[in-house]
Amino acid sequence: MSLGIARPAAAPPVMPARPSTPVEVRPAIGEDPARIRATIARAPLFAALPINAIEDLTARVQVRKVPVGSAVVAQDEPGDAMFVIMNGRIKVVMFGESGREVTLSLLKSGDSFGEMSLFDQGPRSAHCLAIEPTTLLCLSREDLMRHMQAHPRTAVNLLGEMARRLRRADETIAQLALCDVNERLIHRLVALGREEGASGPDGLVVRRRPTQQELANMIGSCRETISRAFNQLARDGLIIPRGRSLVVTPALIERCEKKKAA
Repeated sequence: MSLGIARPAAAPPVMPARPSTPVEVRPAIGEDPARIRATIARAPLFAALPINAIEDLTARVQVRKVPVGSAVVAQDEPGDAMFVIMNGRIKVVMFGESGREVTLSLLKSGDSFGEMSLFDQGPRSAHCLAIEPTTLLCLSREDLMRHMQAHPRTAVNLLGEMARRLRRADETIAQLALCDVNERLIHRLVALGREEGASGPDGLVVRRRPTQQELANMIGSCRETISRAFNQLARDGLIIPRGRSLVVTPALIERCEKKKAA
């Protein structure tokens, strides 16, 4: 699917280094079972599971540590496991023919990824890269299937998660087709505030402010265009950059909601 990303007109494109195969990530020894259990219990994918289902998952998962910058999975490789993040962050990305990067998701503690290939047995649909030192719970296809046979509630949760992702994908497609860059940037900043922000006196405080290049990758634009739009929002007082953090103001959220309603 084309995301409408402009390709450089001059000079042959230089492709970024793509992880053709994930780095080897070895099981961590001596991980506290209570931490594993707590991670599973708070993960949205396993919400409201009975304690026996959580105990069953705890016995099946492996703990893996991934250094920053390394691939957990690579696009187009076979998929035989899913992952839940214990701590750290994962970036889900695709690369275009021009070498441009499109960021599909930024995942944090409790989030899961890699489930799709376990059901359709197709290749991985994107690269998943650690942007911080990351600890993961790894669950193989075989163990997931055995678990769901005994605990069908997990299958219902998985269906709900897949439906949520499809809705988000539909929203992204609609924004790319119907919204200009300024509107897409506003939607993305408000989403970041709601997903990662903490309430403050001036609005939602995002502690890790994305770079302008990262924002461009998220919404299918270029850094120069994002820089102009971002700075204009700051001049208008709709966002407040503070060092490495960013405040998403109630006024920006209200503007976003009005655009949605329109």
